Amino acid sequence: MIQNFPFYLVLIIIIVLLIMLANKIKVAYPVLLVIAGLIISSIPNIPVVKIDPELIFIIFLPPLLYEAAWAISWKELWKWRRIVGSFAFIVVFLTATIVAFVANHFIPGFSLALGFLLGGIVSPPDAVSAGAILKFVKVPKRMSSILEGESLLNDASSLIIFRFAMIAVATGQFIWHEAAISFSWMLIGGIGIGVLVGWLFMKGQKILPTDANMDTILTIVAPYLMYIAAEEVHSSGVLAVVSGGLLLSNNRHSFLSTSSRLRGINVWESLAFALNGIVFMLIGLELPEITSGLEGVSISSAIGYGLLITAVLVLVRILSAYGAVVITLIARNFITVADSRNPGFKVPAILGWTGMRGVVSLAAALSIPEKLYPGGPDFPQRNLILFVTFIVILTTLVVQGLTLPIIIRKVNLPEYDDHLPDEEAEDMIRRELAKLTVRHLHENHGELLNKSVFLQQIHEKWKGKIEEESDIKLSSETKNAYLNLLEAQRAWLIEQNHDEKQYFDEDLIRKHLMKIDLEEERMLLVH
Repeated sequence: MIQNFPFYLVLIIIIVLLIMLANKIKVAYPVLLVIAGLIISSIPNIPVVKIDPELIFIIFLPPLLYEAAWAISWKELWKWRRIVGSFAFIVVFLTATIVAFVANHFIPGFSLALGFLLGGIVSPPDAVSAGAILKFVKVPKRMSSILEGESLLNDASSLIIFRFAMIAVATGQFIWHEAAISFSWMLIGGIGIGVLVGWLFMKGQKILPTDANMDTILTIVAPYLMYIAAEEVHSSGVLAVVSGGLLLSNNRHSFLSTSSRLRGINVWESLAFALNGIVFMLIGLELPEITSGLEGVSISSAIGYGLLITAVLVLVRILSAYGAVVITLIARNFITVADSRNPGFKVPAILGWTGMRGVVSLAAALSIPEKLYPGGPDFPQRNLILFVTFIVILTTLVVQGLTLPIIIRKVNLPEYDDHLPDEEAEDMIRRELAKLTVRHLHENHGELLNKSVFLQQIHEKWKGKIEEESDIKLSSETKNAYLNLLEAQRAWLIEQNHDEKQYFDEDLIRKHLMKIDLEEERMLLVH
């Protein structure tokens, strides 16, 4: 490890340069990183990279899931909960089942249990890849919300299938009632532990005299504790991190100071950037390790099996997307759905084509032990499962990853009225904040307003007569009045976000909340 340290430093520099290139040519960076990893792995005398699956499951997965949970809109997740839940659980289970039967029928030596094992590995699409691609094209907010929500939960469902399939392969039996009890505990226990650990962190940071540095460190520690605590009691660590992350994200303004929120955003963006870049590069670098263990089957046959499974995954996802539309159109006659209109054929087609696979699939495949049990026979078809998984990841990333932006631009997706147009929403938020500001100053600080030049400037600024703020020495009373005003603005924005009658995009609300945080941080630095 130490002797290869310069190599890893160079890799990090290459990752940064490739992501810069990807942004410039408007290609999803996971595609370039995987291809670059393949190229680098073929260079003679390059150190062989061997990925420890525990490294991905313990080191990489918790913070990446946690960061995604903080970034997603809870309002959007709840609005589209039915479609998100169906893709994250029902479609994953359906995909794993179909892959199991196809593998059992077409791949020599593949039992049904091994087929389910492979299905559990390759069934969850990768969120990072889809997000990186959608960054360069305009898609309806509902589509990005559904993809983000699905990605938070599908890893949990696929790893549950993987765990049960591993037991079936090792023991040769599958007891349904035990599996049902275990499955229920993984769901309920994972969510419960995540919420409990998140609540403890929230209360602790609210009560204890922490500062921005301490709060940032605690947010980094939290997902690891959630994941480890859940896995220790054999529940879902993924669901624990997701549920705990959603709880803390939705209450961030109640227990984190302004400085902590601003500092945390910068730290987490950098951390997620680095971790995502490293894991996709590692996927490409892992090729020599995977192919070296491929025995008993030709490379061409193994590639064929991989392409067959890839085709099954794509077809099942597209058909599932159209099936979800049909079910929604039927269900609207009996229950209230998020949107009862027929989305046409374009949106389901795009949603179906977004199923790129990534790091969770590779980590699950690598975690298959070499022996069925210590000192026992070799795990059946382990190397072939690894190779097929790699082909699925590579094919979906490159083919779907490169063609998705082109298809989105060609099909001209419909516009929806889920949210007000950004410009209109911006104007409305500014107008309402201005009304609130003027009213708040008159009602709560009317006497001070007549004496404080600074508050008079703020008053005029929010009435539309924008002037440069002078470098005025503020009294403690004036500063507190302004901070109180900012808190009133923050409370109004949060209230609007929770109001189901409003159609403000939560990303826009968060943008204005950050502006208030920055202004509050600036005021706290004024002596």
